[in-house]
Amino acid sequence: MIPSDHFVRFYNEVFKFLDTRGLLQAYFDDVARYAASRNLEKFKKGGLQAVYDHYLVIRKEENCDLDLEFGDGELHSYMRKCPSLSKVLDNDASASPHYCLHCPGWSLPVNTAAGLYEVYDLMEPDVPHCESWLYDDADRAVKKYRELIAAVPVSRVRTNIPPALLEDAGKE
Repeated sequence: MIPSDHFVRFYNEVFKFLDTRGLLQAYFDDVARYAASRNLEKFKKGGLQAVYDHYLVIRKEENCDLDLEFGDGELHSYMRKCPSLSKVLDNDASASPHYCLHCPGWSLPVNTAAGLYEVYDLMEPDVPHCESWLYDDADRAVKKYRELIAAVPVSRVRTNIPPALLEDAGKE
C-alpha cells in the first residue's frame, strides 16, 4: 500500500496525463459510476440526510477540515482545507488545473440521479478549499446559483441544475 501523500501526487499526475489526451472527463464519469454503485440507492431513499451521513463518514476517514450545516432542506459544506489538494501542493507538485473537478466530477452525476441539486464554488484551484450547497428543491438551488454567480466568476461554479432552469439565471 502506498502512503496517501504519494497516492495523491500520483492521482494528480494521472489527471494531468488524462487531460492532455482529452480523457479526464471520461475518467470522472467512471468514478461517478463507481460512486453511484455505492451510494445512489442510499441517496435516493434517504435524500439529504443520507448525503449528510455520508459526508460525516468522509470527514472522519479523510481527516478533512470540513464544516457541514444541515437543515431546512439544505446541506451546506465548506471544505476549509482539502486534504487531497493540500498534499499535492505540499509535495511541490504543480496541481492539475482541473484537480478540483474530481469532487463535483463524481458528486454531480450521483446527486442528479438521486434527484438532488448541487451548486459548487470551487474557489481558487491553488488554495485547498471549496464550498457547496445541496438541495432537494430545484427552485432553492437556482436561487443559490443566482446568488453565487452574482458574487463570483461563473468559471468557479459547477452545478447539476438542468440548463432549462438556468436559462434566465443571470438576467435578474
